[in-house]
Amino acid sequence: MTHRPIRIAPSILSADFSRLGEEVRALDAAGADYFHVDIMDGHFVPNISFGPMVMQSIRKLTTKTFDVHLMIAPVDPYIAAFAKAGADSITVHAEAGPHLQRSLQAIKAEGKRAGVAINPATPLSAVEHILDDIDLLLVMSINPGFGGQTFIPHAMEKIRQAKALLGNRPIDLEVDGGVTADNARELAQAGINVFVAGTAILGGNDMTTYASRIAAIRNAASTVTA
Repeated sequence: MTHRPIRIAPSILSADFSRLGEEVRALDAAGADYFHVDIMDGHFVPNISFGPMVMQSIRKLTTKTFDVHLMIAPVDPYIAAFAKAGADSITVHAEAGPHLQRSLQAIKAEGKRAGVAINPATPLSAVEHILDDIDLLLVMSINPGFGGQTFIPHAMEKIRQAKALLGNRPIDLEVDGGVTADNARELAQAGINVFVAGTAILGGNDMTTYASRIAAIRNAASTVTA
């Protein structure tokens, strides 16, 4: 189970992009802790989202943490651009290049929190030698590329193993994919403290529902006690 503060991170990939600024303001007011910003290149993952200019345009609308998830390869050439555009935390994929530690060093050189993401089929051994270089470990519970996918069941055991691997290190454990109020408690029990949720919060894009949906995930996760 987790002992770090619970953080709810709506994924703006699920926002209505015709009114993106309004969506950001609504999520901020609804109690989002972080904004999870999915950057996709159509190469590493089979979808394209947006680039640093769009992110920079919404950065001024909130003071909340921008949790930027770079699903791009090669990733190193873009780290500085997203740092400059307002990222607070930058997560790169272990699978995105041959020199993971170098990528993490580049993020740290920009003064940002460094994270590593691993896809469902990637073993935890891919990150065990860089744990002292990261602030966040993101376990993907879907195959990245599209929102609205269903949680992959075997990810739960992987999360438990990830928590054990992290030990007492001051590292956030994040999950992305199929997160709902229904599985948030079990995820928290497994060790998750940062919950990325797209459809579960923004589905239907009715801004009046965001606060109750965020609260439902937070409340479910918070029922876990040490």
